[in-house]
Amino acid sequence: MRGNGADAILRSLEAEGVDIAFGLPGGAILPLYDAFARGTTVRHVLARHEQGAGHMAEGYARASGRAGVAIATSGPGATNLVTPIADAWMDSTPLVCITGQVRRHLIGSDAFQECDITGITIPIVKHSWLVQDVEELPHVIKAAFHVARTGRCGPVLVDVPRDIQEAELDFSYPETVSLPGWKPPRRGHERQILAAANAIAAAERPILYVGGGVLNADATEELRALAETARLPVVTTLMAKSGFPETHELHVGWPGMHGPKWSNWALNKADLLVAVGSRFDDRVTGKVSAFAPGATVVHLDIDAAEISKIRHADVPVVGPLKPILARLTQLVRESMQPGRTEPWLRQIAEWKDQFPLRYNPEGDMLKPQLVLETLQELTAGRDDVVWTTGVGQHQMWAMQYLLCDRPRSFITSGGLGTMGYGIPAAIGAKAARPDATVVCVDGDGCFQMTQQELATSVLEDLPIVVVIVNNGYLGMVRQWQDMFFEERFSQINLTHTVPDYAALARAYGAAGFTVESADDLEGALAEAIACGRTAVVDARVDPREHCFPMIPAGAAALDLVEFQDTVAEVTT
Repeated sequence: MRGNGADAILRSLEAEGVDIAFGLPGGAILPLYDAFARGTTVRHVLARHEQGAGHMAEGYARASGRAGVAIATSGPGATNLVTPIADAWMDSTPLVCITGQVRRHLIGSDAFQECDITGITIPIVKHSWLVQDVEELPHVIKAAFHVARTGRCGPVLVDVPRDIQEAELDFSYPETVSLPGWKPPRRGHERQILAAANAIAAAERPILYVGGGVLNADATEELRALAETARLPVVTTLMAKSGFPETHELHVGWPGMHGPKWSNWALNKADLLVAVGSRFDDRVTGKVSAFAPGATVVHLDIDAAEISKIRHADVPVVGPLKPILARLTQLVRESMQPGRTEPWLRQIAEWKDQFPLRYNPEGDMLKPQLVLETLQELTAGRDDVVWTTGVGQHQMWAMQYLLCDRPRSFITSGGLGTMGYGIPAAIGAKAARPDATVVCVDGDGCFQMTQQELATSVLEDLPIVVVIVNNGYLGMVRQWQDMFFEERFSQINLTHTVPDYAALARAYGAAGFTVESADDLEGALAEAIACGRTAVVDARVDPREHCFPMIPAGAAALDLVEFQDTVAEVTT
């Protein structure tokens, strides 16, 4: 098949089974967009900002389990993708970014919109390519998808000069990929898996500490089988939320800075910690030297670099989680003493009853926690809901109050903590799962960073519901300034009313709702969810509410502030 480099990119995407790509055209990528105009089976979603396109591709990847594709032009178009690339790197999201570059003879001359994007992204991609020969294009695209999806998932970047896109070639797509240096592990070591099984069988207070790797590995069924076979309590990190059914009796919450007290106690009083696709992030461990000090650590991970990086692994198991968990379950079934963990499970249940999530429902303003509780009640029992979030207090309340039983139904920015992630990620999730009801729980600060993508949602017929937990402030910053900076509030006041979010939504062609009281909350949320179009609910909540529990930065996980009634303190 004769064509140019731009055609080769599209034919390669088609060969990889790509059904949708997110992007924004510009000068250096125009030949590729001309190829789109000539015809392809790949749907293109036009974002309003390249950062939005990148987060849409992330949301698509996280909702579908496939690699997301983002396209941008050179220079500022490419640099606007840096934040989504860094986000995908931190959260191990498979992402293929294709950027235009100036013509080859102009590279290094500071040409208009020239940027060394492969150099800029070196620390935050698994690999990148600057294509110098049009004949290489199909092989590079093949390799890009292979690297993004195998081993530990992550972002890759393919930078294509404009003259390469215009050059002609006889196109054929390679059946195999040739990457001699890329050899991710294909199986775990049997002796190490046996050692892990023996450790589980011998433990009296074991716990599964599960990270986002279990979702990337499509190993949620195997995880559940292990937990049920050995009767192991399960804590899921923010990135693993939805990786284990949260209404299951063995699910005991979410660890870390804003995890419930019972979850952190269970994790830190265990005698065996089985880490599954988790990386001992500082937001989980707090002070590492005081984290689960009495626990033996079994660490299962596809990435050998994570083993003993932060916490020493007594039993390391490196390899793909799906077969490792299946084999571990088989071995545990043969050696586990029935009923061994029941006293431990009863103890955790007692802690859960003793230390529930709390907030003060009194006052004359809507409570943010009530917004999340109402969303949970309205969607309980439905298996078609996918949640996305921004980053901040609302994200933590979403973690605490929204219960997810189906894999890939909770999508958020974890490691990088990217404000503005929620709306574009929701659009990407809707593109991946068009029959799902996709709800973005956002903050007023996050919303204003990527609100322009409401236009994408409306015009591309990818309807989402955005619920703004609007406290009129940069809420998490306000909480830290209140608790740790002697209430010196600095540069955080956004106001409840500027902009008028409901009116802004209507300007974008979406439905808009404003809620200021608990009496109006359920009706507005129900109408927004049922309306079948893009909708924004501005829930104006009490800015004095803090997100508890909370482990102060650098403190031990057990030094947890369970609850402070900040509203009562202000009003008395």
